[in-house]
Formats: sequence, structure tokens, C-alpha cells
Amino acid sequence: MDARTARLIQIPLPALETIFDRSPDTVFFVKDTEGRYLSVNQTLLDRLGLRYPQELIGKTPTEVFPPSLGMGFADQDQLVLSGETLLDQLELHLYASGGAGWCLTHKVPLTDDAGNIWGMIGISKDLGMPDMTGSVYAEVARAVQFIQTDYMQPLTLQDLADAAGITINKLERQIRRIFGITTYQLLLQTRIEQASRLLKTTRDSTAQIALACGFYDQSAFSKQFKAAVGMTPSQYRAFHALQDG
Repeated sequence: MDARTARLIQIPLPALETIFDRSPDTVFFVKDTEGRYLSVNQTLLDRLGLRYPQELIGKTPTEVFPPSLGMGFADQDQLVLSGETLLDQLELHLYASGGAGWCLTHKVPLTDDAGNIWGMIGISKDLGMPDMTGSVYAEVARAVQFIQTDYMQPLTLQDLADAAGITINKLERQIRRIFGITTYQLLLQTRIEQASRLLKTTRDSTAQIALACGFYDQSAFSKQFKAAVGMTPSQYRAFHALQDG
């Protein structure tokens, strides 16, 4: 960290790290204008298979993640460092253990008193899937089941609300309360998961997989897949072929 950055930092990073170290379902980080890590929590270290912050501080995502995934994170960082705010970005994160998990990512630029951007701060919070067996969830469960069986169809919010037997507004409120995401994000999550599975287990073309998973525009599929996973469908397939090989 250079002297200018050190002077500009007004937030108590050690205090933030301590708080987020007690949040195993949340990744926390602060980066400078080059996208280098200035501060991280233990959750991020664990998921990268690292033990000490010093192993990560000063490095960029491209230095610690697989190339295609790291580039996706770096591109996202540059967008935020240009002044954009990223909120409620649904992402599928791949871990050092080989596992994967869905999260909501939020990133905002950090500025000094003159409005100059000196870095960014962000979190990625895991999305835990709730127990849907209770009667209180019966209505939402019907909509979720409909998504899981008919995700390849051009579903609308009205279709899902009809399946649940409730209004669109009530469905949106209940989905948000139970899952922490919107109904559309839940549908997108299901489609991306299915596309990921097909990319890993079949030789189907990207266009075929897009159609099979409810994406009726291949370019839109590629764009949404990269936004969620951090790499294009072809990069994801190549990444897993390398991992499995």
C-alpha cells in the first residue's frame, strides 16, 4: 500500500476484518485502484486455500484465481473502479476445494474528500437454501417446483404466481424473504446451474445448451453466464475439462 492510499483510508480495516472474520458465509475485501487486495477476511482466505492475509495482500484476482475466472473478476473490478456501483449481483463462485456456491455480491467505489476514487470495498454473501418442507412455505414451494421442472420454458412472473396460487407481489415478497433474492434471480440461478451441468457432462454446443436451459438468445446466455460465473460458457467447459483431466 503506498503512502497516499494509507493517508486516504479513513475506515478501520482491522475492525472490519475482525467483524467479517466471524462471518463464515461472507467474503469481505478492499482493493486499490489496480484491483490489488488491501484487506481481506478469513473466509476469502479459506476459499482460496490460503492461511495468511500476507499471501493475498497486494495481489490481483488474476494472480490467485484460475485465469478465466480471475479475468472475469478483474473486469468487474474495473467497472466499479470507474465509478459504477454493483449491487445484488448473483454469482456462482468456484472454490479451491473444487466445490461451488451461489452468492450475492455487492461492490462500491471508495472516494476521498475530493471525490477521487482510491479503491473499492465489497462483500459476497452465500445464499443458503432453506428447508421448504414446512406448511408456511407451501405456496412458494409450488413456484420453486415449477421453476425446477419447467426452467427451459419462457416462464413469466405471472406463470410462477399462478403455479403458487398467489399474486405476483406476494410471490416476490415471499421469495425475497425466504431466499434473499428476487424471483427472476431464482429462475436465473436454476438455469445457470443446469447449463453448468450440461457444459461439464455433455458435448452439446453452446447454442443447444442455451436453448435447453431456457435461454432463447445465445449471446444473452453467454453474457448472463459470464456475469454469474465469471467466465464464458466455453471457458467454463475448458476449465472443468482441465480440472477433470
